[in-house]
Amino acid sequence: MVFIMPSLKSGPHNLPVGIVGTAAETAAWEEGFDSAVPGGFVATAFGSEEELRTAISKREIVGGLVVAESHVSVLTASAGSAAISSTLSSTATALAAQAGADVTVTDVVPLPKSDPTGIGIGGLAFPLVFGGIVPAVAFRKFFPKSLAWTVAGIVTFAVVGGVSVAAVLMFVFGSISGAFWPVAAAMALGIAALALPLAGLAEALGGKGFTVGAMVMMFLGNPLAGISTSAAWLPSGLGMLGQILPPGAAGTLVRSAAYFGGAGGLAAGLTLGAWALGGLVLLAIGQRRAARAPQAVTA
Repeated sequence: MVFIMPSLKSGPHNLPVGIVGTAAETAAWEEGFDSAVPGGFVATAFGSEEELRTAISKREIVGGLVVAESHVSVLTASAGSAAISSTLSSTATALAAQAGADVTVTDVVPLPKSDPTGIGIGGLAFPLVFGGIVPAVAFRKFFPKSLAWTVAGIVTFAVVGGVSVAAVLMFVFGSISGAFWPVAAAMALGIAALALPLAGLAEALGGKGFTVGAMVMMFLGNPLAGISTSAAWLPSGLGMLGQILPPGAAGTLVRSAAYFGGAGGLAAGLTLGAWALGGLVLLAIGQRRAARAPQAVTA
């Protein structure tokens, strides 16, 4: 049910779009969007096409329109979400046809030609989750008496994993054509933000703590990550929850690093950093408890 629900409820929900045109044209398009896709889009007026393109590139909006008397230019960003880009362009094209206007669709931030649907980045949810679970279990068993070596092992695994994923995305799938190191760093931070808290839960609360944490990441973090479509495609509450958890935040950061020069990734990066720091705190708490236990028994 948890895996199916987001798919059933996914779609355009209050997606921010920009409109360049007169006040009357902007109002008419707002009404048209509300009629065609109720609650799907939230329009904001822009002064020029240049401002509109800049806002799209900064991930402030998902796309927009430049409206003239008999022509409409639709600007999209398939790199942000192929599903959103397709929905915006098809809806705008249909509304323009009703008004007898010509339409031009321009992809401002396109996906690479070798991966036009974004399958490569869209499939990162499971690698992220499993990439977080494996080192959380393995390195504490490898170094049961050394917390420092455990953390070093997890961080090393995350770095190697990030570089490996970036290499596959670039050289195997062709999902990215540049920004190799930013993508590798984003992926590494995502893995660390999963692995360190899970290792910390295991250290502080034992097997039950780890199990609960792993289940949350797998059965909530994974389906609510919105990596293949972006969080904006999920219902607002579910999308927000997904972005609080490491898989969703990692997906957003990787996409921002890959296609938008990091724009729109600050909140996701801070979220991942907070999870990683929380994991380190839990590891320290667990180690301190373990150190006190023999003293309590002796007393």
